[in-house]
Amino acid sequence: MSQQVITEKRRIAILGYEGADLVDITGPYEVFATASALAPELNMRAPYEVELLSADGSTIRTDAGLGLVANKSIKDFKGADTLLVAGGGGKFTAQSDPAIMKLLSNWRQKVRRIGSVCTGAFVLAEAGILDGRRTVTHWRWCDQLKQIYPKIRLEADAIFVQDDNVFTSAGVTAGIDLALALVEQDCGRELAMAVAREMVVFVKRPGGQAQFSTQLSTQLANRTPIRSVQNWLATNLNTHLSVDDMAEKAGMSPRNFARVFKAETGLTPRQYLEKVRIEHARMLLEESRMPFQRVAEAAGFASPEVFRRTFHRHFGVPPAQYAERFGAPVH
Repeated sequence: MSQQVITEKRRIAILGYEGADLVDITGPYEVFATASALAPELNMRAPYEVELLSADGSTIRTDAGLGLVANKSIKDFKGADTLLVAGGGGKFTAQSDPAIMKLLSNWRQKVRRIGSVCTGAFVLAEAGILDGRRTVTHWRWCDQLKQIYPKIRLEADAIFVQDDNVFTSAGVTAGIDLALALVEQDCGRELAMAVAREMVVFVKRPGGQAQFSTQLSTQLANRTPIRSVQNWLATNLNTHLSVDDMAEKAGMSPRNFARVFKAETGLTPRQYLEKVRIEHARMLLEESRMPFQRVAEAAGFASPEVFRRTFHRHFGVPPAQYAERFGAPVH
């Protein structure tokens, strides 16, 4: 979606409730607030006003135990450009709150964008907003969401999903990725990346990226030797690495290492190494203008052609097309 010229500040409303997740609220809130703070440095006017809604305008007790003071009650809500619903342990209570359901029913067609963070998708689904729409939520709750609301079109692996003017995101910090994408839609990539840098967000992830990175999904390996090998691989990708090298690093025989590694991570050592290499290459394509040959070398691929084939197999597009869509801008 191309960015739009902003002639006045857009109001972003985030709906919280008792038991909402703290980061579901504060993550996106901080993105929009930071965008407004940094915009003047890029000769732009501050694009957003952000407000936190609660049922009665009082303090929201988040599921972390920390209270957040709402700016406004639902009954005082007069509209917004974008309305986002937080997730959290109180989602089922929020679903049965008549005031929240009435708010969503009244404003679903009146706001320019409506969306959810994490399990806030359950609240949108209860209001019928996700019927027939592509949807994602926290990986732990995907099956239950689909079971309760069979009319949704679940995309369980995505970081966030846009279906027309309805947005849903995966778990917790994915709300930051969604908010950054909305800033990019409104104001352009330069401001979105400036916000990401200011917030020290490691990578601004595209929505189609899987919820889990290889290292995240396998970081629960119980055995210290396997974890040490995982950490060692991440800092030595640009060198030739074999299963024998990994086994030696772990202090194990190659056969025993391969068996234990697969049992601990669900991947063979070669599969794991390939996934880590391809994720590192993807990050370089997003965050730099490094030539493809150098990207292939930095990620440890045998040749640019091997890199191209492997990347296409993992992401469904060649690296050149991916870099054109998600890569850093040319200055």
